[in-house]
Parts: sequence; structure tokens; C-alpha cells
Amino acid sequence: MTTPAPEVDGAAARGVVTFTNPFVILAGIAVVVAGIAASFGQVWFAAWFFLGGLLALLNAKLIVIKVANATAEDEPRKAPVAVNSVVRLAVVSVIALAIAYFFRPSGLGVIFGLAVGQIVLVLNTVIPVLKGLRQQS
Repeated sequence: MTTPAPEVDGAAARGVVTFTNPFVILAGIAVVVAGIAASFGQVWFAAWFFLGGLLALLNAKLIVIKVANATAEDEPRKAPVAVNSVVRLAVVSVIALAIAYFFRPSGLGVIFGLAVGQIVLVLNTVIPVLKGLRQQS
């Protein structure tokens, strides 16, 4: 048995699909990483880190576009969205692994950038929803 999710106000829902905040946060983190990497003489690590974060943001933006297109259909189907997700994740993974391999050791920054980018995106999604739920109770 499932229970319906509680309603969240429209402001929180609109904040979920904007990518301005995650980009600004990621850029700030990249600046901090650049300072730390420069102190260790690995400036390229920060550049790859930022590229990995941008790949994470691009992936999320493509997800939003694909889901919007799928839900706009009269009878939305899950299969095209799933196939698109698998292909997109495979492409992002191959790009990140190729950069990490061919530009080692600093290319490993792209993997860390992907991870931090995903964390920023998840927090950017979860925090407004939690605020909306808190205001309702």
C-alpha cells in the first residue's frame, strides 16, 4: 500500500528545475578547489573538476528536458526515458573515464567534479522540498 506524497507549495517545486544556484555553488567550490590544487601544483585538477561538475549539470538539464517531453505526451511511457537515461549516463561515464585516464593524475578531477556536482544537485532539490514540508507542519 502506498501513501500519496504531501503537497509542497509551488515555490519549492519551481526551485527544483532551476540550474542557476547549482552552477553558482559549483563555481564557488571550483574556486576553492583551484586554490587548494594550486598550492599542490595541480592547477589542471581544478579545471577538470569544474568540467566534471558541468557534466553533472548538463546531465541533469538533459534529464529535465527528456522528462518534460515524455510527460507532455498523451500517453507517457517510461521505456524511452529509461533508454535515454542509460545512453546519457554511459556517454558521460565514458567521457569522464577517458579524461581521467588520458590526463592522469590531474584528470581524476573530472570524477570528483561529477560526484560533487551530483551532491550539489541533490541538495538543491532536497532542501527546498524539506523547507516546504516543514512550513506545512
